[in-house]
Amino acid sequence: MDAVQARALDALQPFVALSKSASSARAAAELIARATSSPNTYVFAELLETPQIQSLRSVEAEHARYVTQLEIFAWGTWRDYHVTPHLPELNPQQQNKLRLLSLLTLCRNVSNLRYKPLQAALGLSSDRALEDLVISATNVGLVTAKLSPSASTVYVSSVASLRDVPPGSAKRVLEQVHRWDVRCNTVLTNIDKEIGEIRRRAVERRKAEDAMQKAIERTVQGSEKMVGKRGASGDAFLSQGFDGDDVDDRMDVDDGGFWSGGGEGDADARGDLFQPPPTATPRKNARARTGGVSRR
Repeated sequence: MDAVQARALDALQPFVALSKSASSARAAAELIARATSSPNTYVFAELLETPQIQSLRSVEAEHARYVTQLEIFAWGTWRDYHVTPHLPELNPQQQNKLRLLSLLTLCRNVSNLRYKPLQAALGLSSDRALEDLVISATNVGLVTAKLSPSASTVYVSSVASLRDVPPGSAKRVLEQVHRWDVRCNTVLTNIDKEIGEIRRRAVERRKAEDAMQKAIERTVQGSEKMVGKRGASGDAFLSQGFDGDDVDDRMDVDDGGFWSGGGEGDADARGDLFQPPPTATPRKNARARTGGVSRR
């Protein structure tokens, strides 16, 4: 319980005590008028539940209407008062009190309130009157709000929990709590699904990274093996005694070689080289020259 609520409850206690001595309907009706006119009373359920106040419902209508008026101060609004017929007239203090209580109810539903709708709901004829009412509500701790005359808007950041709960609203409150619980469970379920999906993607990404890393390692190992084989082949080739000088020796050509310019003897040699081959001698002639014996 905050300080504002405790102060409002304390302000009501003298009237609750006086209700015990209100032996007549007139006294009980006057007590209601005094309680609703007091500047510090903002909750009335405890007074409304007293036997002396409830007894007004069974008397003549002139006094029974005060109970209805007290109910409007407990959980109703300025508009509820004006649409309900045959209610007692409100004095200036009661009018200001009911406007403040109605402002509490309106601020609970909407945080940014335009001037014109507020004026219509509270029965105020000017922006100045509305601003004075909001300032008054802020000073007594009913609301925390800021005025913006340029935007014609009341910006509400917090509201005191001072309105009474009407009878029969427990079921509606339980239904609202149940809907809130269902929404919370739905949100938690969706969050769990998102977390599971994120974890699944993380596992798949880790597997893909591991597979890529293994592929890179296999590629590197294969490259190292190929480089090692090529190095071993070169070493074996050199170990067989291959020398580059042998190539030079084999490629040497004598100065008086085949293509070098020379004397006549060289020309004859070249001429002999290009002579056509001799005609083969028949085998029988060869046998005659060797005495008929064939050499094998």
